[in-house]
Amino acid sequence: MELLEIILTILAAYLIGSIPTGYIIVKAFTGQDIRTIGSGSTGATNVKRVMGKKWFFITLLLDAFKGALPVILAKIFTTTFAGIGLLPVLAAIAVILGHSKSIFLKFTGGKSVASGVGTILALNWQAGLIIAVIWSIITYLSKYVSLGSIIALAISPFLMYFLDGHIAYAVYCALAAIYVIWLHRSNIQRLLKGEENKVR
Repeated sequence: MELLEIILTILAAYLIGSIPTGYIIVKAFTGQDIRTIGSGSTGATNVKRVMGKKWFFITLLLDAFKGALPVILAKIFTTTFAGIGLLPVLAAIAVILGHSKSIFLKFTGGKSVASGVGTILALNWQAGLIIAVIWSIITYLSKYVSLGSIIALAISPFLMYFLDGHIAYAVYCALAAIYVIWLHRSNIQRLLKGEENKVR
C-alpha cells in the first residue's frame, strides 16, 4: 500500500504539473502555438510577449497554484513517511518536472519558476512568500525576470532550512534550484553577454 501511495502521488502530481497553462491560454485566445514564439517556453514571461501584462500575471498565478495543489493534497491525504515529509517532496519534484516536460506537449514546457515557487509556498508559506517577494524586487529593479528567478530560487534552500528546519524540504529546494537554474542556462549566457531581454 505504501508503494502504491508513492506511485499514485508522483503520477498525479506529474499530470497536474503537465497541464500547459500558458500554451492553453495563448492557443485559446490567439490560435498560436506559444512554443514557436519568443523563447519557446510556455511560461508566463513568454505569454506576456503575446498577450500582455494581464495574462502574464494570470499565467503566473495559475502556474503557482498548479505547483501548490499536488503538494497540499500530499500533505493532507498521504501517510507514507509522513514524519519526514517525503511524499509532499516527491509531489513537488513531479509537478515541476511535469511543468517543464509536459506529457501533453511532447515533453516540452516552461522553466518551472512559478510552479516551483508554488510548491515552496505549499511546503512552507513563509519561505514561499519571502522568495516571491525577493523575485519581485530583483525583477523590478533589474528588469530581468530570469535574474530574479535564478537568485530567488538559489536562496530558497537556506530560507527553507532556517524557517522550517525540515531537511527534506530544504533538500528539495536545493534540487529544484539546481534544476531551474539549469533550465535557465541560455538566459545566463545572454545575461553575461548583455543580450537578455528586459521586461518593460
